Amino acid sequence: MSTSSPSFGSPAPSGCPMGSGAVRLSGASYQQTPTELYRSLRREHGAVAPVLLDSDVPAWLVLGYAELSYVLTHDELFARDSRRWNQWETIPPDWPLMPFVGYQPSVLFTEGDEHRRRAGVITEALEGIDQFELARDCRRIADRLIADFAGSGRTELMSSYVHALPMRAVVEMCGMPVSGSDTQQLVDDLRISLDAGEGDDPVAAYGRVGDRLRQLVKDKRAAPGPDVTSRMVTHGAGLTDEEIVQDLISVIAAAQQPTANWICNTLRLLLTDERFAVNVSGGRLSVGEALNEVLWLDTPTQNFIGRWAVRDTQLGGRHIRAGDCLVLGLAAANTDPEIWPESYVGAENSAHLSFSGGEHRCPYPAPLLADVMARTAVETLLEQLPDLMLAVEPTELSWRPSIWMRGLSTLPVRFSPMAQ
Repeated sequence: MSTSSPSFGSPAPSGCPMGSGAVRLSGASYQQTPTELYRSLRREHGAVAPVLLDSDVPAWLVLGYAELSYVLTHDELFARDSRRWNQWETIPPDWPLMPFVGYQPSVLFTEGDEHRRRAGVITEALEGIDQFELARDCRRIADRLIADFAGSGRTELMSSYVHALPMRAVVEMCGMPVSGSDTQQLVDDLRISLDAGEGDDPVAAYGRVGDRLRQLVKDKRAAPGPDVTSRMVTHGAGLTDEEIVQDLISVIAAAQQPTANWICNTLRLLLTDERFAVNVSGGRLSVGEALNEVLWLDTPTQNFIGRWAVRDTQLGGRHIRAGDCLVLGLAAANTDPEIWPESYVGAENSAHLSFSGGEHRCPYPAPLLADVMARTAVETLLEQLPDLMLAVEPTELSWRPSIWMRGLSTLPVRFSPMAQ
């Protein structure tokens, strides 16, 4: 997402339908200290805050845990079909967030029986993945990646390991070649579609992703194999090629970027937070529990767009008009002070909203598969490089300029070189 917009907290322009208190979801401070900004928004606006997206498009950011849970479980009031949006006449065709909100015939935007049909195909295709085999495959991938830099004594983990491991695992799961220019281009275009930087064209990148997957579906119809794409192609529900392409985009995007940032945020805490590191190294906290705590404290998907109001309604004391857009504040809800004093949330509690909720939550068993990838990545790295440490001061780490994904731009580390 472009960082050229005015900074977070700038007042809304005159005439903004949500009032002059709306704030822009952009700016460097949003990336560096989002929890402080969520706290400020709660003080000023409560559990539902008026915000401005790119080009000053108005929306609501749902900050409260209870309010977000309500939105996620009441599809009759807050639905996924973005064609309901009352702002379409103001949205340019090249709007940077179009890959997120432009209606596509995918599982993300379908509702009711059609959504259940599409989600059912994805669930059954993913259930064909043996979790023990996936862990073995991820360990193999991790070993190869680590071997490439282990002898040097230092590396930049985001590019050499964190993004590469889930990418290769997802590519194998979907039946694509593990290496090659086409595969790397697909990964690059997915990143741009989800998390565009200044100068990137997310709309064009999204189009290239679709073209590459159309060819994959065509290939699997001709010669199916033991992979997710083939199971979707041969499923009895009879999805069309375009339906499969759209749903594959959803599956791959959800599996690669969030999992990579989940790994990143866990490693960052291990390398910068003494309490966290001591609890893991001392055995008081398993890697699996550490990963779960990260979903509460530093979830990889900060915000998700979104839901659209089916009719006029009330939420968190706000009047929501039919067609209004609601941005799901997953990170804000997970750190809502209304829930933290009442119960222990963290390592052993899985009631976070990081995988969303309700009918449109991340389909089973996708969260389990993501956990296998992330846990294997962290465990293998710590086992092979036990003296891993940051190569820079913690204050020098910078976050990617995105209000949607929470992940570092780079993670430079050093360690004792391993004999090759």
